Amino acid sequence: MTPKPSSRSASPSAHPRESRLSMLHLAPESLGFALDCAGQAVGAVRHGAALPAALQSVFVSAPEGNAAAARGAVQDIAYRTMRRLATAEWLIAKLVKKAPPPHVGHVLACALALLIDEANAAYAPFTVVDQAVSAIAARRESAFAKGLVNAVLRNFLREREALLGAAQADEVARWNYPVWWIDAVKKAWPDAWQAVLAAGNTQGPLTLRVNARRSTVDAYLQVLQDHHIPASKAGEYAVKLGTPMPVDRIPGFSDGVVSVQDAGAQLAAQLLDVRDGMRVLDACAAPGGKTGHLLELANLQLVALESDASRARRIGENLQRLKLEAEVRIGDAGAPAKWHDDIDQPFDRILADVPCSASGIVRRHPDIRWLRRASDIPALVAEQRRILDALWPLVKPGGELLYVTCSIFPEEGELQAQWFGNKYQDAVRLDAPGQLLPSAARAPADTSAGSHAGHAAADSAGSNSDHDGFFYARFQKR
Repeated sequence: MTPKPSSRSASPSAHPRESRLSMLHLAPESLGFALDCAGQAVGAVRHGAALPAALQSVFVSAPEGNAAAARGAVQDIAYRTMRRLATAEWLIAKLVKKAPPPHVGHVLACALALLIDEANAAYAPFTVVDQAVSAIAARRESAFAKGLVNAVLRNFLREREALLGAAQADEVARWNYPVWWIDAVKKAWPDAWQAVLAAGNTQGPLTLRVNARRSTVDAYLQVLQDHHIPASKAGEYAVKLGTPMPVDRIPGFSDGVVSVQDAGAQLAAQLLDVRDGMRVLDACAAPGGKTGHLLELANLQLVALESDASRARRIGENLQRLKLEAEVRIGDAGAPAKWHDDIDQPFDRILADVPCSASGIVRRHPDIRWLRRASDIPALVAEQRRILDALWPLVKPGGELLYVTCSIFPEEGELQAQWFGNKYQDAVRLDAPGQLLPSAARAPADTSAGSHAGHAAADSAGSNSDHDGFFYARFQKR
């Protein structure tokens, strides 16, 4: 599941021409170049941009040829910084009497994020300090700014243990989430809140979905072994790579033998229990991962619906790689009259993968925590209900609707499922996993209807593997 782009406007952290000039004075393969670029992206996120869009803007503005050389390092630093941003900003406030200029502060945050993550250090400490100063110097910042960066980073290294120990007393600096998010997780999962927050600060594994039309998990694991790529089974169709790698190096990816999809997300197509000839709607379908999985499992009359035309194009691109076909429609899932003119042709199955907070996939999209607001949740709940109200009449009698969110907040999960079941008397709740918490952070046993067999089904499908956070509720129309 990919979160929808942020609707908040983004202000660049520096003028494009200024950024381009500064980059010309830094070797593209240098850490200084990567810190400068990552600092720009962090600044854009702090102004409301989603991190992928912020990074793309930085790469576009880089001198020709430089972006490709630095892309991997810039992305790694930016994502690390998102997971350590509150700690880094707490340290800056502690070590600096007066807030530094915005970009200086953002480069400092990136450098501190690298130094904080000592267990997974990507660079030697002296290299980080030297290159952070170089990044500031390339922008022709004042001698004071260069000295400030140098002093802050060296002071941190000298007082590392004491400073990080003091940061533990500040909940935001310790967990690296906004206060409202921490409070919401505590309330929702009082026995697992620390594990949930900690899981979101890790990097998710690269998990593949094996195309059931082309291979099996066991056969594909043998292919990986032949290529000396460590991997393990993570579900009925899921394989987890021991080490992430670019997709162009993954055997069979370009030919559609495998796709990248989290083990938890792969449960959606399995739970729908599709069979040949069924008429299926994948609502809110972009980028098409679940669309492709459904078509790999059966020959279907499948409509893939997406409200955003640019995102809808990704559905077609994914299906083309898989050599599969679906009818892609542009439209609002909450307003079927504008895209569904087949009143006499209801659907056997509807996948309602609705817009949500994306709080369950925060380890893959760590910027989400800094972009969401507490006020977003009620608005998302209302939008989810609007979509469910619109889609339920499109389910044929005896057909099923699967409600899915990549959220860990009960307002978007179990409370929504209960609301739906209470409102629609012709909706029978069937077995489904309910709430899947990310990674090793597991939800307590749910006593709601259909939950026990659902948890068992999720376990057999790989919920004990390393997966993101999802909620699944399944309903059949009487």
